[in-house]
Amino acid sequence: MTKTYGKLASRVYELDKPVGRSFGDVEFYLERLKTITGPVLEPATGNGRMLVPLAQAGHSVSGFDLSPEMLDLCKANCAQYGVNAELSLQDFTTFHYAQKFAAIVLPAGSFQLMTDPVDAMHFLHLCRQSLMQDGKLLLDISVVGDFMDHAPRARHWQDGEDLLTLQEMRTATDYVKQVVISQLRYELWQDTQLVATEMELFSLRWWGVFELELALREAGFTQIKIYGDYQSGDFDTGSVGTLTFEAQ
Repeated sequence: MTKTYGKLASRVYELDKPVGRSFGDVEFYLERLKTITGPVLEPATGNGRMLVPLAQAGHSVSGFDLSPEMLDLCKANCAQYGVNAELSLQDFTTFHYAQKFAAIVLPAGSFQLMTDPVDAMHFLHLCRQSLMQDGKLLLDISVVGDFMDHAPRARHWQDGEDLLTLQEMRTATDYVKQVVISQLRYELWQDTQLVATEMELFSLRWWGVFELELALREAGFTQIKIYGDYQSGDFDTGSVGTLTFEAQ
């Protein structure tokens, strides 16, 4: 079992979240970055769902990921859409670049993949060190309510003659460490025959709003703004599903 996306998991991700598919975040991030003129970094860039639209908008983009399979997809998508990006195999706690960035972006809850708060704090410090003066950090988190749903889920995708399935089941919830662990089983079926399968333990950590704001300030960020469901202005705290933190 692995915490990185394997071959089947990456293929399912590409089918489910192709380049440019937006949950409201692509348009929102482009709007928040429209005045940025320097380079942009996306940690955990995945298949380029967000990175490619950023490049198409004229940004100089770099991205890293821990999964070679996802990086291969990202490279292929960059080539398909005719954009350039500096892509590398790196992780949250040791990434390094010679240049500094005008913005660092983590859409779709990528920040919550770090289940150890010490690692998360180290990552925030690395972000601060990697940003230009007055550089901007944008990151999403899901609100705690999304983590309370324990119901098993099953999904499927048709890809030509292939049928890919995903079964997800919660295996552990640690309320003290604020971590949930789910078992993900990916399967590839051809002509009603199971020909490949992958098993993954997938962990996420939830953050309190004030907790994350304190963490950002401790890492040296200021001018922190919080947006709900990719909308500017006030939001209903009782119904919001995604929070975006913007900090300089």
